[in-house]
Amino acid sequence: MTQSPDLWVFGYGSLIYNPGIAVAETRRATLDGYRRRFCMWSVHHRGTETDPGLVLALEEEAGVSCRGIAIRAADPDAAIIEIRERELVSSAYHEARVTLRDDAGEAIEALAYVIDPGHPQYARDLALEEQAAIIAAANGGRGPNHEYLNSTFAGLQGLEIDDPDLEWLVTRVQQIRDAA
Repeated sequence: MTQSPDLWVFGYGSLIYNPGIAVAETRRATLDGYRRRFCMWSVHHRGTETDPGLVLALEEEAGVSCRGIAIRAADPDAAIIEIRERELVSSAYHEARVTLRDDAGEAIEALAYVIDPGHPQYARDLALEEQAAIIAAANGGRGPNHEYLNSTFAGLQGLEIDDPDLEWLVTRVQQIRDAA
């Protein structure tokens, strides 16, 4: 049986700390023209239909970039099935073919899961304070929303990738939770 060619996927949120696939290689990488933001209502994993949480998504925006990891699947055929089942559960993301740059400047063709701005789960323009209040309270099938935030932030820190908005959210969500 012939295996498919290399499959690279861009991890910018939970894929950083929980890729859910067999991984052959990872590299820190940058995706230009997109930003990481809590802009997708989570009605399955980190919230419910009646009390949605927020998860990260890539938003297209000129002049910005997003740092994360390029993940090369050990078994591309199995990985594409697993990744699509996980990331396309509600069709709020669309699968995009993108070009990443690793730290050495090498281009990597990869899949990325980008928010569909026309989808009802798109949480357009929520202020950081509003994001913090939602994340502090929400809970879904995969656990509390704040655990997703903290795990993603820890994963980024482990990769020495700064994200000032996530850093602020970690602090603010903990303040809200401590006050409850």
